[in-house]
Amino acid sequence: MRTAARDRLARTLRGDVQTAFSVELTAATEDLSLEVEETLTDPDVRDTWEIPKHLVHAEWDDDALKDVLAAAKEELGLPNAATLTADLHSFLVYQPNQFFLAHQDSEKDDSMVGTLVVTLPSNYAGGELVVGHNEERKTYRGSRAELSLVAFYADCRHEVLRVKSGYRITLTYNLLLHGNNSGPDGDDGTVTELADLLREHFSTPVPRYYGGPATDPDPPNRLVYLLDHEYTPRGLNWRQLKGADASRVALLRTAADKAGCEAVLALADIRTTHGAFPADEGYGYRRRGWYDDYDEDSGGASGSEREYDVKELIDSDVTLTHWTGPDGTRLEETSLHVLGDEVCASTSTGDLTPYSSEYEGYMGNYGNTLDRWYHRATVVVWPRDQAFANRAETSPAWALDELAAMASAGDAPGAQAAAATLAPFWDSTLRRRAPGVESNAAELFGRALRAADAVADAATAAMLLHPFGIEDFTDASVDSFAKIASRYGRQWTAGLLRTWFGAGQGDVVTTLEMSALRAAAKAARKGARGHAGFGDLAADGTARLRARIARPPRASGDWSIELPAGGCTCKLCDTLRVFAEDKSRRTFEWPIAQQSRQHVHSRIDAAELPVTHVTRRQGRPYTLVLNKTDALFAGEQEARTRDEADLEWLEARYNPDA
Repeated sequence: MRTAARDRLARTLRGDVQTAFSVELTAATEDLSLEVEETLTDPDVRDTWEIPKHLVHAEWDDDALKDVLAAAKEELGLPNAATLTADLHSFLVYQPNQFFLAHQDSEKDDSMVGTLVVTLPSNYAGGELVVGHNEERKTYRGSRAELSLVAFYADCRHEVLRVKSGYRITLTYNLLLHGNNSGPDGDDGTVTELADLLREHFSTPVPRYYGGPATDPDPPNRLVYLLDHEYTPRGLNWRQLKGADASRVALLRTAADKAGCEAVLALADIRTTHGAFPADEGYGYRRRGWYDDYDEDSGGASGSEREYDVKELIDSDVTLTHWTGPDGTRLEETSLHVLGDEVCASTSTGDLTPYSSEYEGYMGNYGNTLDRWYHRATVVVWPRDQAFANRAETSPAWALDELAAMASAGDAPGAQAAAATLAPFWDSTLRRRAPGVESNAAELFGRALRAADAVADAATAAMLLHPFGIEDFTDASVDSFAKIASRYGRQWTAGLLRTWFGAGQGDVVTTLEMSALRAAAKAARKGARGHAGFGDLAADGTARLRARIARPPRASGDWSIELPAGGCTCKLCDTLRVFAEDKSRRTFEWPIAQQSRQHVHSRIDAAELPVTHVTRRQGRPYTLVLNKTDALFAGEQEARTRDEADLEWLEARYNPDA
């Protein structure tokens, strides 16, 4: 499989890109359809059966061959901007005792740079393909189950050893290189190469999380390139980069500009989790699992890294904590988790020194793991047309102020276009606001009201206000909301209010009626109870409350929860819905990948379900543990008590039955 563009970019910036003279790849048998006709043979030098290409009809799955050629181009170190194609040369069949002596392929086309040998899956012994260059030799044996593909440069001498048993069947192709074949030449060539890789990164769709909806995935929103040195918030500046960071970042910034992108500096906190065992200490198998004589008090979390035999990487989290403006100033505090398909580095995080580590020993079916924490600086790159959305994802207050300012300055269409880029993440971002980061919900709601009014578009205004709730309302926001409601109309207002009350509020109409009646009672003078039709509203509210109170209370063993209609319909949410609606099931242990866990977290939080969701950071993948809480019963009891109090208040004040 071809290496992702972001990783090739990081390798190019490292400056020591390793290339090969030959490379082996694989493909599924169904990727190739093959028809052949008659045969001929010439055993003087090549003791094998040959079928010329005009008698062979080989059809590849377009995507499969494209991936193979892209991977071959990368591994052979051919220029990223050039295109590699394959032209069928011949079909060869080797039977027992047949071979092909060492030779060098002639260049049959001015564009020919190499050869591709495709070995069909079969059960044979011997017949190895040996490819040499200078003093180095590589041996390839093929596969019994898959297509084996070996690409090598045309100047490589190669041979096929004698087949001992069975039949070795191959297709040979001439590899042709087209387009820009010059490759990087100094900084200009490297910049061009990097710019091409950035364009590829931002145009290649990737799945957002495992088990998502059956729709085409989107390309990444950003690229996060991790630097080698640590920087404090005060020292984070384009002009103060250290060592290799300075030259690499200069190239990356120039390439970003060439590719139509914007770059900012940022700081990141990184946590990695590896499988691990205490090193140089006895461990073995006792009864149900591994044991060891490691004493936590002897080293603990701050012990030497040499105390552990570190195994494979299980999980990794990268969170941006600060970033600057494009000019390197205006340092802002952020809290943005970035996905693995957005991150790359010329130096692996595991090669650096962590500032903290913690070992978790064997626990039943889970462990052993070693967590490490690091601070790293980064360059964050995004396309210029996505700059507003990227910054808004970690600073909603900034985005709302910018929208209001743009619209107030007369650029309402520009504000509406910028706001449209927020729609994919606006709800989830505002609902998962971390404590201490824009935690003043009332202030943020006030900014949202100003922006919603300024953009002068009903759909945009509804999108901006949708993530909030009735609990965000304050006396200071009443006039602003009244102005917006007057501007966008009754139907728009009613729809927005319905979304604000959420699924746990029971009858939304009754809740709205009670809010209006209590507000009117507070403002009205004595004796004006039935003014402006409030008596009719009170009568309707009374009927609704009586109907709700008459319903039987939830049974003690009924743990079913109704997941709100609408929203995401992916496989993850379907699984969550099945668990939520199960009357007898309280706990669900769900081993899923990191991105999937984040999606489920946001779904539970957005719906305000009485379900805890914690990650058990053991095993692979980690396990998301869901647990329905007693708040399910307490919430319904509170709602019933509130309904009874509301009914008592209505009957006392409005006396609708009189």
